[in-house]
Amino acid sequence: MSGKLYLVATPIGNLEDITLRAIRILKEVDLIAAEDTRNTLKLLNHFEIKKPLISYHRHNEQIKVDNLIEKLKNGENIAVVSDAGTPGISDPGEVIVKEAIKNSIEVIPIPGACAAINALIASGLDTKEFTFMGFLPLNKKLRKEKLKEIENETKTIIIYEAPHKLKNTLEDLKDILQNRKVVLARELTKIHEEFIRGNIEEIISKAESLKGEMIILIEGAKYKEKEVELNELSLDEQFEFYKNQGLDKKEIIKKIAKDRGVSKNEIYMEFLDK
Repeated sequence: MSGKLYLVATPIGNLEDITLRAIRILKEVDLIAAEDTRNTLKLLNHFEIKKPLISYHRHNEQIKVDNLIEKLKNGENIAVVSDAGTPGISDPGEVIVKEAIKNSIEVIPIPGACAAINALIASGLDTKEFTFMGFLPLNKKLRKEKLKEIENETKTIIIYEAPHKLKNTLEDLKDILQNRKVVLARELTKIHEEFIRGNIEEIISKAESLKGEMIILIEGAKYKEKEVELNELSLDEQFEFYKNQGLDKKEIIKKIAKDRGVSKNEIYMEFLDK
């Protein structure tokens, strides 16, 4: 019988944020696959947990995954942890989850801290819909494409950034954000936890000397900021475009009919089920 793969969320700063279930699972598993065994050892020592550790990080995922899957097939239970937060979210975990599923191995998430979500709920920005982009690419072409996505995205955007790259990233964002609200969340759950809110110029002026883990949250673009050629959209896309502006079905049908120069009845028939 195969073992189980546990994805265990760990504290992002304050050790009190670990869950009772996470502690129990870490005590029960046969092996812990850790992003950095040194950091995880500190956590385990704090909670008096003694378990074998194996290094499992971004640079060795492909190499280590076969070995870990074999152990799971042999009945061992394994916990995957990152240095902080939830595994698989801009941290190791995605690769082994996919392989476990391929091999019919049960994957069990153990909920807990996630920096992106905690930053979002305290940001003051729209939480109904959001886009998580992780770290921006270093490749210039890919980075430019991602910045274009940010420029056009109407949902709240969440990105991670390392302290030493923060200023460059804020400068890259400067040209596309106009007067949109920006929030910099720093050192979440730690002693120096801080939320810096303002426009991009204000954030840049305050961010130069900051240290610690950083999360940048960006207000979504207003529809008037988007260059939308409505007639290039499909009917469904056009319907969603107007729906997101708060229009009801009757108003949307009227607008689409006007945009396309057709009768309202023709558009109505397309959206009977909406």
